[in-house]
Amino acid sequence: MNIKKAEFVTSYGLQAQLPKGTKKEIVMSGRSNVGKSSLINKVCNRKSLARTSSQPGKTVTVNFYDVNDFHMVDLPGYGFAKVSDKEKKRWGKLIDGYFESDRDLRLVVQLIDCRHEPSSDDYTMLDYLTNRQIPFVIALTKGDKLNKTESSNAVSKFEEYCKEFSYEKIILTSADKNIGIEELKDTMEEFLTDVAE
Repeated sequence: MNIKKAEFVTSYGLQAQLPKGTKKEIVMSGRSNVGKSSLINKVCNRKSLARTSSQPGKTVTVNFYDVNDFHMVDLPGYGFAKVSDKEKKRWGKLIDGYFESDRDLRLVVQLIDCRHEPSSDDYTMLDYLTNRQIPFVIALTKGDKLNKTESSNAVSKFEEYCKEFSYEKIILTSADKNIGIEELKDTMEEFLTDVAE
C-alpha cells in the first residue's frame, strides 16, 4: 500500500460525540505504551502524525486520521494502572461505543508487545474481537528488542498464546527498524479492497 495522504482529522473523548462512519476504517488497538503512535507514524510514513510519549496512558480519545481513501482510527490505550476507575470506565464506554456504532470497519490491528505474553487486558480484547466476529490481525511490536533466535520464535509462540482466538495473522513489527511494516500495509490494503473492485 502506497500512502499518498495522511493527516489528523479530529478526536472524540465521549461516546456521544462519535460520528457515523463515512469511510472504510482500520482500527489500531492496544494497551498503553505498546507503541501504537510509533507504528501509526511508520505505516503512514510521517514522523509526527500521531503524538508519541514516554508516559503511557496519553491517548485518552478516539483519534481519526484521514489516510488515502480510508480512516485510520486510534483507540485509547488500555491497561494503564495509574488511571482512575472513573477514567477507565469512560475509556471502556468510548471503545464500546465505537465498535457498536454503524461503521464500515474493515480490520482491527491489535498491538501486543512481542517480549511478553498477552496481558489479561490483551486477552479480554482478543476475546471481544473474536466474539463480535471483527476481523483482526495481531501486530507484535518492538521486534527490534529481540535477538535473532527470539525473533524467529516470536510468531509461533504467540500462535500458541492466541490459538483460541480468530485472528487473521500475526506479524512481527518494529517501527524503529522497519520490521514487518510492508507486510502490515499489504494486509491492510487487502482488507480495504472490496471483492467487487
